[in-house]
Amino acid sequence: MDSGVDIFFALFSLISAAAAAAQGGGGGAARQLWCVAKNNAEDAALQSALDWTCGPGGADCGPIQNGGPCYDAADLQKTASFAFNDYFLKHGPSEETCNFANTAAITDLNPSHGSCKFPSSLTAGNGNFSGAAGVDSGGVDPSSSSSIARLRSLVNFMLLAIPLVV
Repeated sequence: MDSGVDIFFALFSLISAAAAAAQGGGGGAARQLWCVAKNNAEDAALQSALDWTCGPGGADCGPIQNGGPCYDAADLQKTASFAFNDYFLKHGPSEETCNFANTAAITDLNPSHGSCKFPSSLTAGNGNFSGAAGVDSGGVDPSSSSSIARLRSLVNFMLLAIPLVV
């Protein structure tokens, strides 16, 4: 086998192992995650994001309407959190689907309250979230999905850069 091919496979193995580790592929238990409004988000920004999420975003906002189990006209943060979480789960749990102009963050603390139950990333049917490693109740691990993207770019570059001799 050509030495360029050997180097390629060695590097590819290392990159694959790093990607699996960054994705939480170490065999640990999957974590439940939710997308919620940030505590420090301004009301105007939250309302704008909520309007988009319940409109063009396509989130199911029925439970936060008057008479619904999550209706609370006095708490915009809880209301927006429910809509953000629904969108997050419907469009694939990721940092990108839980941003809403930087008014939302991913958490592992269940935001359910009273009769208002928030489904989690585990109940979305996927059972896992690639960014789960390093996520805490304060927000998102900013490096996880960008690291994976960088690793994929490197692999693609390697595929183009190393001539394969057959």
